[in-house]
Amino acid sequence: MNIADTNQMKLLATKARKGAIVGTFNAKSGHPGGSLSAADIFTYLYFKEMNVDPKNPQWADRDRFVLSKGHCCPSLYAVLALKGFFDMSELEKLRHVGAMLQGHPDMKGTPGIDMSTGSLGQGISAACGMALCAKIDSKDFRVYTVLGDGECEEGEVWEAAMFASHKGLDNLVVFVDCNGLQIDGSTAQVGGVEPLDTKFESFGFNVLKIDGHDFEQIESALNNARQTKGKPTAIIAKTVKGKGVSFMENQVSWHGKATNAEEFEIAIKELDAQIKELEG
Repeated sequence: MNIADTNQMKLLATKARKGAIVGTFNAKSGHPGGSLSAADIFTYLYFKEMNVDPKNPQWADRDRFVLSKGHCCPSLYAVLALKGFFDMSELEKLRHVGAMLQGHPDMKGTPGIDMSTGSLGQGISAACGMALCAKIDSKDFRVYTVLGDGECEEGEVWEAAMFASHKGLDNLVVFVDCNGLQIDGSTAQVGGVEPLDTKFESFGFNVLKIDGHDFEQIESALNNARQTKGKPTAIIAKTVKGKGVSFMENQVSWHGKATNAEEFEIAIKELDAQIKELEG
């Protein structure tokens, strides 16, 4: 990526982080920490990698995306809004009764959402099904999914991984957002999920480890995945929970709570400053 492209990606990702904070603040609930850690991945996928059309969300030949860690949808919603699937004002209605944007992705009510996700571990299975359908129907679309590292404690993740490898789903890319924290502590303390790279390798995956906030590394990993034949790819992305908001970074307490008015003001001020700098 050239400098201009990288700066544009950073700008969009920062705006997505701001959207996630706006959404969770107005909802008075939600999951900002993991939303912020995955924002760069969402941004790159929708603005550089995936073949999608906001004007035709149900286009049969589009690439598919499944947010397996569905509770971290606030920044995904912001990316979808920035891409043009719906208006940014919808973010302010997050989790409100009758609103489009729910606390977990809803494929029936939200343009751009390819799979409803809730219980952890299930999204990757749905992504495997989509990838297999593409193979059966001789379609060229690719399938992407994002898991949390804590989510990898779910047995269904490894059932899906075994299936993906067995079926040779080289049109499937699994991102693991490794921010090292989950609802009640560090992943090392709670479930001991590491080493994720060798685990996925043992299930027959092409495995890459990257900095999940480095767009050049994201691009390189996805290029590698496209060139890999006969096996699925897992991209283990090291990230910072709460990335972009100083008092949230690496703090497990921000897994599942919204900012109050004072915290909201501080967070928005910080993100606006980053946006202003990136806009030059």
